[in-house]
Formats: sequence, C-alpha cells, structure tokens
Amino acid sequence: MSKKKQREILWHLPLHLILIPVSLCIVLPFILMCATSFKEAGEIFTYPPQIFGKVFTFENYDWLFNKVTFLQYFMNSLKIAVIVTIGQLFTSSLAGYVFAKLKFKGRDKLFFLYLATLMVPAHVTLIPNFIIFKMLGLVDTHTALILPGLATAFGTFLMRQFFITMPDELSEAAKIDGCSQFGIFSRIFLPLSKPALATLGIFVFNGSWTDYLNPLVFIISPEKVTLTVGVASLQGTYATNWGVLMAGLTISVLPVLILFFAAQDFFVKGIVMTGMKA
Repeated sequence: MSKKKQREILWHLPLHLILIPVSLCIVLPFILMCATSFKEAGEIFTYPPQIFGKVFTFENYDWLFNKVTFLQYFMNSLKIAVIVTIGQLFTSSLAGYVFAKLKFKGRDKLFFLYLATLMVPAHVTLIPNFIIFKMLGLVDTHTALILPGLATAFGTFLMRQFFITMPDELSEAAKIDGCSQFGIFSRIFLPLSKPALATLGIFVFNGSWTDYLNPLVFIISPEKVTLTVGVASLQGTYATNWGVLMAGLTISVLPVLILFFAAQDFFVKGIVMTGMKA
C-alpha cells in the first residue's frame, strides 16, 4: 500500500468513526418502528426490550387494511403529492429559467422580492388561505391542498441557481438556429436539468407527503383524509394499538424512501451543482 493511500485512510478514519455511530442513531428508530409493526401486542413492551419479537406476524397490517380505510388515505396523499410535485417542477423550472437567462428591467429586484416570501412562516398564511378557499367553495376538497403548492419561491431559487451554472452559449446557438425562448427552455435546458429536477422533486414530494397541518384544517370528509391525518387518528385518547400505529408509520415512510433511493445519484449531483454559482 502506498504512503498516499495510507494517509488517505488515516485522514478518513476519524470521520468514519464519528459518522458510523451517528448513522446508527438515525437508523435505529426506523428499524425499531418496522420491527414493532411485526410484533404481537404482548411483545411490544417486554422487558428487557427486544428489537424483534418471538413471533413474526402480519396481524397489524391485516387490521390496518381491513378495519381502517388506510388504502384510501394512502391514495389521497399519493394523488396530492404527485400532482403538486409535477406542477411545481414545471412552474419552478420555468420561473428559474426566466430569472437566470432572460434579461429584463427589474429582474433582480423582482427575484429578491419573490425570494423574501420565504421569510413569511406558513402558519401566517393559513387563515387567509382558508378564508379565500371558503369564498371559492374549495374547503373540504383536495384542490385546497394542491393549489398553494404548485409554485414556491424555494423551487424557483433552486432551479435558478442550477440554470445560472449552464453556459449562455447554449441559448445563443439555439437563437441563431431560430429556436424560440420556450423551445430553448424545453429542448435544451430542461433535459439538462435532471439533477436539479430530481432534487426539487424529492423535496416537494416529501413536503407534500408529510404535510399534516393543511389537511387537518382544510379537509373534513373522512373519505378525503390524507395519510398523515389518518395515521394520527390511529393514536387513541386513552389507549393506542402501537403495533397498528407502527405498521401505518412504516407504510407511510416507504414512498419517500423509494423515491430517494431511486433518485439519489441525481439528488447528490443536484445539491452540488445548484450551489456552484451565485
């Protein structure tokens, strides 16, 4: 082994000694949650605590899907999250391209004004949104959960930062060939922005999927309830079936994990490239 390789190992060894225990602390609650969902009720609070029970059972999942409209909760959340993600990817990429590549008077001032809305907490706009949706007759509909998420300043900022890193020569060459601005965006810049789109898509899907406050406020009908509110309803006032609750939480985590692992290469690349140039 060369001295250079030895120095690299010695340099990374302390970092790994720190990261491995931290990673275990992060992963352990998920392992316990998943393992508890396959335990019988009498084995959940045994002492000394055990990660896995003596009996491996699907009883909690069977109860979840047969006695609770859990599948309906899941499909409601999936529909809302997919629509919001697709809509925001389109609006944010289009707005990010405009602020990054098109030059017009007051562009930077308008962008910073738009960016300033990030300082407004979501709770501040909750009541005004409820009043507006009530006037429009959209309360107790999924539209009330979809519309506010179709465009955000964060998504626009993320896409703008990515488009800034791309050379202007691409658009100039396309203009010479007679391509329109939307053609340049859709045919050149959009296909090259897959890492940024994947990064934004994970953030948006996760935010919509885990949203609890908005569905709690805007949705009334039981058949329109989302997964977060449905899982919260599994916790009783005086007693809780912890096995069923852990089964619901395990299922609710799966889509986000699948999405992240499917797009993790694009996610890492997108995070790196969106911060290369201000």
